Amino acid sequence: MNIKETMDFIGSYSKSGKPVTDLSRARELMECIGNPEKSLKFVHVAGTNGKGSVVEYISNALIYSGYKTGQFTSPFVLHYTDRIRINGEEVDEASMCDIAEFVCERIADREYSQFEITMAIALLWFQREKCDIVVFEAGIGGLLDCTNVIPPPLVSVITSISLDHTAILGDTVEKIAAQKAGIIKKGSAVVVSPMCDCKDIFEKKAQEVGAEFVITKKSCEKDDLLEYDGILYNPLMFGCGQFSNASVAIETCRYLRKNGFDISERNIKKSVETTMVKARCQYIKGNPPVIVDGGHNPEGILNLETVLGKFTLRKKRNIYTVMGMVDTKNYTAGVSTVARYSAKMFTVNDFAPNAVPAEKLTTIAGAYTDAVSCSSLEEAVKKAKKLALENNGIVVVCGSLYLASKYLSIYENKQNSI
Repeated sequence: MNIKETMDFIGSYSKSGKPVTDLSRARELMECIGNPEKSLKFVHVAGTNGKGSVVEYISNALIYSGYKTGQFTSPFVLHYTDRIRINGEEVDEASMCDIAEFVCERIADREYSQFEITMAIALLWFQREKCDIVVFEAGIGGLLDCTNVIPPPLVSVITSISLDHTAILGDTVEKIAAQKAGIIKKGSAVVVSPMCDCKDIFEKKAQEVGAEFVITKKSCEKDDLLEYDGILYNPLMFGCGQFSNASVAIETCRYLRKNGFDISERNIKKSVETTMVKARCQYIKGNPPVIVDGGHNPEGILNLETVLGKFTLRKKRNIYTVMGMVDTKNYTAGVSTVARYSAKMFTVNDFAPNAVPAEKLTTIAGAYTDAVSCSSLEEAVKKAKKLALENNGIVVVCGSLYLASKYLSIYENKQNSI
């Protein structure tokens, strides 16, 4: 297969596949390709928010410690292969094409999802490259998520829990937590975030299956520094959620150290202080600076709100926002929250087929700030940057990961021309 044939093969499956009630389809897929998951060691990460950041913190600590580390995340931010990496390097085109052809030749005509096919390619690559460990991010949920076909991991990690994907996972945090708890397995351990609701659900599940339960200590903030267990860290990433994410990663790395991995406190600290994840309150230096954030559910918006509050209240900077949201999220609450911190908001809808019309977002935002609808992301960013330059401001691009991805694609390709 060449790259076009490979992407056509993956694209021939629907994004979610036929709904499942168990893991039999994913297990069948693994059997067809030789069960690569059985020869790998895993850290399995689930949760509503913070999964991507926790994956990066843990991965970088392992990489700095000399371990060949596979990384599987979702969704991709800039392009398809950025979700499959070893030591931070994306899967190369030749390997992906070769493995995709291997998968294509062996699977039955079943209603797999694109995510399942992608997972299969990733696991085969990690196996072929003889990874020491794989930090594996769950897709949606945990119990019925296809990533849960892996054997008991060295440790499972559960980040924060909030309402998201309610049509699939349930309409309460308790129901969602029960789905996330599905990754806890016998003979393993689970590390739970200090910000995680429903800790009793996870502790009960751990007791039922015979897994060690590790609750992360509470962290505190000291002059924008993270203090955890008596040690001060200066995280490169910011936002109220990042202190929690860093804390759970620190505790996970310490657990791995107790179980045979040579991960020093120095390398853990280095990871916390050097890790930056694209589109997660990503700060891009420039004149003016830009914050790009793909948070879209209530907790994600809350994290962004904390960041905006620091810039407007503490640093006295004006915020000029470019915002768009999709219609499957609570866009009324999201726009209302961000608008309160915005000196002016520019709304867009050219980034996704199901984007909320810009005019509708403008009407919502208009109750809190001056708001204008724009015909394109480029137009909105240009106007926001002009005002930010004139008023010692910061541009914020937010509301949807699709929007953040589109901005970053333009930013990287045009080298900050918008």
